[in-house]
Amino acid sequence: MSKPIAIHPQNKKIFEYKGKPTILLCATEHYGSVMNRPFDYETYLRYCKKTGQNYTRLFLLFRELQTPVNPYSTCKPESTDYISPYVRSGPGNSADGLLKYDLDRWNPEFFERLHDFMAIADECNVIVEVTLFSDNYTNELFALIPFGKNANINEVECESFHTFMTMKDPLVFNYQLNYVNKIVHELNRYDNFFFEICNEPVSFVSEIASLDEINQWQQFLIDNIRELESQMKKRHLIAVTECWGFNGLKKLEARTDKTFRQLTADIVNVHPLENILYNGRSYDMGLFMSKQLCLGELKDYCIDTWSEGKPLNIDEDNIASRFMDYEGWTIHRKRAWTALFSGAHYDYIDFSIGVHCPEGTPESQKFLHKWYKTIREYMTTVDIVECEPLENVITSCPKEVLCSVFGNPGRQYNLYIADKRERDDKSCGEMISGEISLNIEKGEYDIKYFSPEQGIVISEYSAMGNPAKLLFPEFRHDLVIQLNRA
Repeated sequence: MSKPIAIHPQNKKIFEYKGKPTILLCATEHYGSVMNRPFDYETYLRYCKKTGQNYTRLFLLFRELQTPVNPYSTCKPESTDYISPYVRSGPGNSADGLLKYDLDRWNPEFFERLHDFMAIADECNVIVEVTLFSDNYTNELFALIPFGKNANINEVECESFHTFMTMKDPLVFNYQLNYVNKIVHELNRYDNFFFEICNEPVSFVSEIASLDEINQWQQFLIDNIRELESQMKKRHLIAVTECWGFNGLKKLEARTDKTFRQLTADIVNVHPLENILYNGRSYDMGLFMSKQLCLGELKDYCIDTWSEGKPLNIDEDNIASRFMDYEGWTIHRKRAWTALFSGAHYDYIDFSIGVHCPEGTPESQKFLHKWYKTIREYMTTVDIVECEPLENVITSCPKEVLCSVFGNPGRQYNLYIADKRERDDKSCGEMISGEISLNIEKGEYDIKYFSPEQGIVISEYSAMGNPAKLLFPEFRHDLVIQLNRA
């Protein structure tokens, strides 16, 4: 019997899938593939395979409204195109003007699409993050899903979206468990997925739904899935995001200590924000859709959590996602390389992919998707099982750059050198030249200089002794150097 994606037995920070060590990487806007009837998910998945993207997220319940920013997201279906796990039978209409849902009747169309999607994804070697729930953010959005106020004929509803992610209402929670049970049983046959309990859980009003209550709800669902699968053929990994809250200054705080150490999920999902908390430190990874770069903080967080015993997934990076241009995509190229070379997995939302363009736009194909294929191809030259982030290899470098090193001491060193200047710095993007000083073992090394933008080897040579200094060729934005012990 084949085995689902699992934590790699020799390296707890990466995965094993179909017998191969695996790092997750994608740049896609993908959540509504099953729920949005017009979306051509087969074309999308085959394009993922073509461009080396081995990961996608799939929302099963949550949907959004169209907005001026990214109006055609797959997660924003027209109401007539929204496919729910439940039949719309009426009597009466829901908030979107269509028939109310019957929470006692499953929707055959939804599950037919779900199975077809999973089978094609498996054929394309795409790992699916199956997201069971999401914060609904507002009562207006909450009213759109089958559990929302006046949305179903079963008198199952929360008065507010705040309490939906808790166990406060026994009737609501019982139907949630029925839904989870159904999804677990439907998907158990597949190897190419892991569960995510809830996307971006937030305690907006602690008196109504506290951090602890929402985390306890998530933990109960983790335990429930494990109990269900204990009686089934296959066991699947589970990812979790610790509940966010607000401090006394009304500033969002995304705590992550419990995610690593108390919540018993297998994978830690972290959405990059300006206030990620870990071990008493706040990490500013950038303001939502700001075009900030914040490479140093992103790297620091990945490095600081490396010793924790779970894979870290930089999930749904949204820092420059609304900017579908060369500059915005360059920011996410830099963040992807930095995350991977700092020991994490990486997922960026690409708004160029939508209902009517499952392969993106000609511009995103030319730049962003080509660059991510380049990252994937480069990572095949890296021994990801044996490599780890190395902090003491580079002893000096030009002040304009941030250096990340992923390697196996004495055998292989992968150096990512990126212009770390923010876009408001007038010198950002100018050509950079200079040298770096290294602290590595003596020996003969084969050295390659590689362009992340062009996807080509710029130069290569062998060096004897101890290459303590490397004079690198002039570059713009970023450069990769690989040293292999001969």
